[in-house]
Amino acid sequence: MTAKSCPCGAADYAACCGRYHGGSNAPDAATLMRSRYSAYVLKLEAYLLATWHPDTRPAALDLAADNAKWLGLEVKNHTQESPDRATVEFVARYKIGGRAHRLHEVSNFVREEGRWFYVDGEFSG
Repeated sequence: MTAKSCPCGAADYAACCGRYHGGSNAPDAATLMRSRYSAYVLKLEAYLLATWHPDTRPAALDLAADNAKWLGLEVKNHTQESPDRATVEFVARYKIGGRAHRLHEVSNFVREEGRWFYVDGEFSG
């Protein structure tokens, strides 16, 4: 039996992002960011909302209407600013209607009660 590849680029989904999608807490902001990318690819709206900080979380996401074909993720930088704050710079590549796009973002994360949450991000050029 062949393991299913993880959308974030790892060889085995179950041993990578699948365990976080299944309920385990991500150990750091970079791991949470990778699991959130995989959740976008797999359209796991409940996971995305659960890992989004309540102060900045939208009421809902319309992933069913998202017709992006996600192509890959590159984590460029992970900075642990304090035990409970971190930033992750990444580039996610995708296509819409056959046209290639890049999402380059520096994302802010906080840890509360032992769990990491995405707060917000700033798009880069």
